[in-house]
Amino acid sequence: MTHPILPAPFADLAPLAAHWARPSENERSEIRWSASPAEFKALYEAMMPRLDDILRLLSDHPASGMPEEVHDLFLLACAFAEASPHHELYGGSSAVPYSFDARRFVRTDGDAAL
Repeated sequence: MTHPILPAPFADLAPLAAHWARPSENERSEIRWSASPAEFKALYEAMMPRLDDILRLLSDHPASGMPEEVHDLFLLACAFAEASPHHELYGGSSAVPYSFDARRFVRTDGDAAL
């Protein structure tokens, strides 16, 4: 995603969406596996205070047939959900401590777009 479209109240999150929001889990995982502690922190600090508002807006739209700007926000919320443990629990590491390397687990349906 190079030019995300977000609802007006969340337009300032467009640079984060351009980096993090991807239509498939495999694509979001690639971003997450290469993220730095600073990138995890920036995503977390921008999204966490607004999460209630984001989820409230998303709850007003069915999963299928979302307007494009809402769908892009949904993808950013997915990326946040997948990345936030790296900030909260793993000290900004893209790896999970004391675990197998996540790249060893190959999802056969992970390329399906949301």
